[in-house]
Amino acid sequence: MVRFDSSLARRDLLRTVGALSPALRATAFGAAAPQSLPQIRFGRHTISRLICGANPFNAGSHLSVFFNQELRRYYTPDQVLKTLRRCEEVGITCWQSTSGNLDWHRRLVEEGSKMRFLSLETADSKRIPDLVKAGCIGIAHHGEYTDRLFKLGKIDELHDTLKRFRDSGLMVGVSTHMPAVVDTIESKGWDLDYYMTCVYERHRTQEDLEKLLGQAPIPVGEVYLPNDPPRMFRMVRQTKRICLAFKILAAGRLSERKAWVEQAFRDAFGSIKATDGVIVGIYDRDSDQPAEDAEFVRRFGAA
Repeated sequence: MVRFDSSLARRDLLRTVGALSPALRATAFGAAAPQSLPQIRFGRHTISRLICGANPFNAGSHLSVFFNQELRRYYTPDQVLKTLRRCEEVGITCWQSTSGNLDWHRRLVEEGSKMRFLSLETADSKRIPDLVKAGCIGIAHHGEYTDRLFKLGKIDELHDTLKRFRDSGLMVGVSTHMPAVVDTIESKGWDLDYYMTCVYERHRTQEDLEKLLGQAPIPVGEVYLPNDPPRMFRMVRQTKRICLAFKILAAGRLSERKAWVEQAFRDAFGSIKATDGVIVGIYDRDSDQPAEDAEFVRRFGAA
């Protein structure tokens, strides 16, 4: 008979179990199989309508340098994998990052994870073959660069990049923070499969903000306007292509109260198409955010 040594501290046991894959943890405790979430079709794949975003993993909070430092301390490579395993347990079957985090995805796959991976890349990316080999299912052009081209009047330069992405055999997307970008690409009829649509146009210039806000004082730092999500959601509904809405919590600004988080999920799923999903960054140091977010999706994201 096998028994635990009574000298083994509970925290050591939990740390050991936490390092196991979801399947092995379920076996160890007789737990139920990973839960399911509402799904969408993504080309030949099926993924959960909730996708885990990687900004917190990469210390990109869009809040402050101080919180970025906290994220960097918390999200060690082992903690990132632990969080992604927990995501899979609660039914999140896809995460989104860049090829810079491909090693994390490889480790997940090596331990038996079925998690899917979406990548953001730029025109000069050299890692598309690596993404294909690692089982990535989609590549979107990075939104910061998309919007920069659009503002410079050079959006047509993106067309050849999308053709290169298409040559990889993966799903092809464009990320943007601007409804006008989606409208422009739709009018051009380009060959792509999906958009990543930020619901806040967070990088307006001071001149742009003054036109919208008049003489009102312009806040310091990134500005998230409550009228922005309806603008992007209208564009999301107008395209037949898959849209993955992101920053629905205004980069954490709506995370202060549970009611705000709930309303953001309700508004997002009530505003996008049944074929669309959302990407949400997760910071689970103080609560089980994967499970909390998954529950909102079960409530508001069912077809």
